[in-house]
Amino acid sequence: MSDSKEVIQARLLANINDSYDKTEGSFFHDAEIPIAIELEKFYKEQEEQWNRGYADTATDKDLEKIVGDYGITRKTATKATSVVIITGTIGSIITKGDKVASDSIEFVFMENKIIDATLQVSVNVECENEGIIGNIPIGAIKFFPVTLAGLVSVTNPTNITNGYDAETDKDLRTRYYEYIRTPATSGNPSHYRNWAKEVIGVGNAKVFPLWDKSNGKDGAGTVKVVIIDSNKSLVDTTLINKTYEHIEEERPIGATVTVVGATGKAINITAKVTIATGYNISIIQQEFLRTLGNYLKDITFIDTYLSYAKLGNILLNTTGVIDYTDLKINNAIVNIGLEDEEIPIIGTIQLEV
Repeated sequence: MSDSKEVIQARLLANINDSYDKTEGSFFHDAEIPIAIELEKFYKEQEEQWNRGYADTATDKDLEKIVGDYGITRKTATKATSVVIITGTIGSIITKGDKVASDSIEFVFMENKIIDATLQVSVNVECENEGIIGNIPIGAIKFFPVTLAGLVSVTNPTNITNGYDAETDKDLRTRYYEYIRTPATSGNPSHYRNWAKEVIGVGNAKVFPLWDKSNGKDGAGTVKVVIIDSNKSLVDTTLINKTYEHIEEERPIGATVTVVGATGKAINITAKVTIATGYNISIIQQEFLRTLGNYLKDITFIDTYLSYAKLGNILLNTTGVIDYTDLKINNAIVNIGLEDEEIPIIGTIQLEV
């Protein structure tokens, strides 16, 4: 961190003989002020230029230039896609470009369809906006922003989870360091992990070489890649297929590759809490869920267990909570182990006063 103008001025004045008046308002004191100000600006600019040249401190385009020298590019944001079920009168037309919506997000029809005698039709849709904003729960799409002739109702029959934000500086920097610090050569495990993480939507991957030892095999020539998405959550078949196809394009000849998604381990939590005056238990539970979600993301594919102690600390530090008792995770007072292919998923959370 560069010195402030006050520190610089003190240094400048220290170089002047003490026989001269250097107190505030004196010639020497006031003459050094503009010099100190300019030097402070210069040092800050110099520090900024220095930071722009190193992966540890570079951001945005500067970081992209650094990692680009190694063939690494920032993963872009994607729009969530899904299928909706439209109910309406026979012969009604669904037109590409028309819209359906949840309470706050609109989705666009990606194809033309006509409702047949079943009075229902499935239609591919895409979110208008890029990123995780398009990830919504089952049944959230239920409106037509503009009345469409013959169309009565709409719904999404599954959760929508495939919208991804652009890769953050933190994640891009992490991927860069993984690339340069873990030698990836000749299809070793690091190579497969790097290939998997190059795919837009993949947040992390685990690689298991020699994994298929069924029927007495020794596993030679087999590789299993387990992935999670950029939101540190479970993946859909589309992302699994994209990852498999990308790895197939990059891998050495001879290996048999299997790509699967991680399995979710539900984390169910119950506890009794003492809350401060003026706080509502439902608001406290929402805040606890938010912080819990961040903790689970932090440990996903990194830690081998969920810490009971850390969970208790999260609850105790939730705004409005004074104390708690009877905290249980999955009906027990224990750490919750996570297998190699498991990730923690928020299950039922029940806080009671």
